[in-house]
This record gives sequence, C-alpha cells and structure tokens, in this order.
Amino acid sequence: MENKIYCGDCLEVLKDVPHNSVDLIFTSPPYADSRKNTYGGIHPDKYVEWFLPRSENFLRVLKPTGTFVLNIKEKAVDGERHTYVIELILALKKQGWLWTEEFIWHKKNCYPGKWPNRFRDSWERCIQFNKTKNFQMFQEAVMVPVGDWSKTRLKNLSDTDKRRDNSRVMSGFGKNISNWIGRELVYPTNVIHLATECSNKKHSAAFPLALPEWFIKLFTKIGDTVMDPFLGSGTTALAAKYLNRQYLGIEILPEFYSLAIENIDGSFNNTSIESEKTQDLYYTLWGKDE
Repeated sequence: MENKIYCGDCLEVLKDVPHNSVDLIFTSPPYADSRKNTYGGIHPDKYVEWFLPRSENFLRVLKPTGTFVLNIKEKAVDGERHTYVIELILALKKQGWLWTEEFIWHKKNCYPGKWPNRFRDSWERCIQFNKTKNFQMFQEAVMVPVGDWSKTRLKNLSDTDKRRDNSRVMSGFGKNISNWIGRELVYPTNVIHLATECSNKKHSAAFPLALPEWFIKLFTKIGDTVMDPFLGSGTTALAAKYLNRQYLGIEILPEFYSLAIENIDGSFNNTSIESEKTQDLYYTLWGKDE
C-alpha cells in the first residue's frame, strides 16, 4: 500500500492496512462543526465518539517507533471555548496513546477580524502522540540558524556563561552558553512559525506544505512510510514524496481525492529536497531571522 491514495472513510480503508506498518501519521481531521457544506460537520459533543474508532486503527497500524501528530483546534461555542480537544486528548490516553508533546503552529498571516469577547486565532495545535516512549526522532534534521543575536550575546562571556551553574532564582542549573560559540544551527522551539496556505483555491483548509515537511523530517528517515487518513488536497502525501518517503493517503470525498491525485501527479517527478542543500531549505522555509 506504499505510495497509494484511497477514496473512502479511513475507518473502513484502514482495515486492510497491516499492523505496525506506518512510521508517521500526520493529519488534520475535519474540525467540529466546521465546513458543514463540505464534510457535513461533526458536533463538538459527538467529536470524541466519532474520532476514537478511527484512532484505534491509527494505533494498530503505527509502528512502536512511530509518531502520530494531530493538527486540530478548539472552536468557540456560545461565547466560550468548547472542550472537545481536551476531552479527545484524555480519551486517546485511555485508548493507549502517550501524549508526548504539543507543538504550536503560529499562523503568521492569519486573517484580520473582530469578535465581541476574544481576538482572532493565530495558532493551532499539533499534538504528538506515541505508542511507546522509544520512538524515532531526528532533531538535527530540523535545526535552524542560530540568528544574529549570537554575535552580541556570545561576544563577551562571563565565567558563569562557561559552566553549568545553579540558577539564582532556584530554577535549576543554568546552561553552558559557551557550547554555542561557532555554531550556525541550533535546535528549534516547539512553536512553528508558518504562513497559512493561500494559493490552493480548490480546498478551503489546506495547510502549507512546509508544515508536514517539518514533522516528516523530524520523525522519519528516507524510505519510511507517512500516512494521512484525512488527506484533503494531498499536501502530506506531496511532502512525503518530495522528501523521498513512502506515502499512504485516504480521503473520503471524491472531489478532494481527485484533487489530491492531480496535485501529486502534477508535481515534479524523481525530485527530492533531501540533499546537501538542506541548509538552503531551512532558510527558505523559516527565514534567517526565525
């Protein structure tokens, strides 16, 4: 089932996917009550009930060393945030998932707007779940430029900067700042700064290609299998293809299934961004000042 896209409900399609065969599940399912005209909408009170049978299959097909990243966001109902995402996290833990980490996707170009009791949303969750604590992770693959701040911060180091020292506010041990002298790349934070996808006019909720790219590089290696059970316009599969990973996509709506096929088949063949130009890629995705 490598490099395949299927049209259907992932609840049914995944029954034919072998146990422990997927290295990364990266997906953004329909949000509660969102885009009713497209996906029909799932009431927030019913969301966990709808999701759990599907995530049970995710748990089965994911390798013990694999990772599941869920891009999702709460919605406001009657003037307050609904708790369905929090309820889903707790339910997934009971199902057997480890809630390992939470990343924030900061949408740098979120739409302006005004609401009577809140401000516009400019971020979404990317929640990391695992089957075991021994999952594969390649942190060096997503390192970022250290930034211009290092030219002044590392210029004149004090004695405490050159050793691990007890914090004066009793928050633990300080860092040996001198370790970063001469380094061009550092580890990123768990906040990912990316603009939303505006160029895809045929799908109302496409995320940018760089978002799945980042997680694919972090949690997989060349040849691994990446699955998106709510594929939409095919962005996750396209990112996997660019990075020389295998992909498996499932999309329930025939029109988006066809769009995903069109996007993937129309991409350049036999081309990969996994090369000696990795540094240039990071500058392109994140910008030198990120």
